[in-house]
Amino acid sequence: MTNHDEAAAVRPLTLAWVNRHLEAGERVVKAEALHGGMTAEMRRLTIGMRDGGTRDLVLRSFVDPFYVEHAEDGLNREAGALTLLAGTGVSAPGLVAVDPTAAHCEYPSLLMTHLAGRTVLDDEGLETRVPLLARQLVAIHALRPAVRPPEYVALTTADTVVVPQGADRAVWTAAIDVIREPAPPYEGRFLHRDFQPGNVLFDVQPSRPAGARITGVVDWAAASWGPADLDVAHCSTNLALLHGPAWGLRFAEAYEEAGGVLAAAARERLYWQVRDGLACSEEVRLVSRSWREAGRTELTTRTVEERLDAYVTAVMDALG
Repeated sequence: MTNHDEAAAVRPLTLAWVNRHLEAGERVVKAEALHGGMTAEMRRLTIGMRDGGTRDLVLRSFVDPFYVEHAEDGLNREAGALTLLAGTGVSAPGLVAVDPTAAHCEYPSLLMTHLAGRTVLDDEGLETRVPLLARQLVAIHALRPAVRPPEYVALTTADTVVVPQGADRAVWTAAIDVIREPAPPYEGRFLHRDFQPGNVLFDVQPSRPAGARITGVVDWAAASWGPADLDVAHCSTNLALLHGPAWGLRFAEAYEEAGGVLAAAARERLYWQVRDGLACSEEVRLVSRSWREAGRTELTTRTVEERLDAYVTAVMDALG
């Protein structure tokens, strides 16, 4: 995983590339590492303006060899998504520039505008935020792009699932058997593909948590075309691991209450919900570490494994 503190300074070639995309008379006056991401270095760049004021941009650079290998596809997807989202009702960063093959930068990079707000991963105020998350996802799925993003890619297979220590083997075997089946038919939707609390920014005032509002959605590198159930399942899994299994089940209800449409048959819903839960089994260590870095220090790898086991069991009980 990236050492974000060492990544605060912008590398020379990348800095020169950034400067070429600034307005005349502007310059980078500060670079601050942003924490919490798993796949890339993220920096907030403070730009000094000619009138003496400042504005902020965000620089994403893929430096880990594994992620560099996939950077071109991810950065092209993100650039396409940000272009599509401009002028829609979905608040997302504005695209400034992209170098998906590191033709100009040390590493594949994307430069975008900075959005106000912050991610909120705490349990407090969750009752208010879950309906907001659901409404935001419905709005994303309502978009009808003239050019569709690439088809979704499944993130796990029946043979790569990692069964947590102490889990009920019979339950997990049954869940794995579910994803051995062919994917159900679906009506395609524009997907974020990593929609979860860590990629949603909120304006939350401590004095009025009930007045929280979403200020934007970030990290569109996996934007895809596929079933709405898959985005819902991904957010459900993340909520279950962050806040407890019941919240994973609650999110699908909130999505429908917000006007979203999921698969009609319980078996089809089960397929997508289980597929995402099992996919997370392969990333528990990375996910839990990123959440601890973001302040949820109690979310040890073991705690997250136990919540994942409980959530998969709950989904199998509810839909299986």
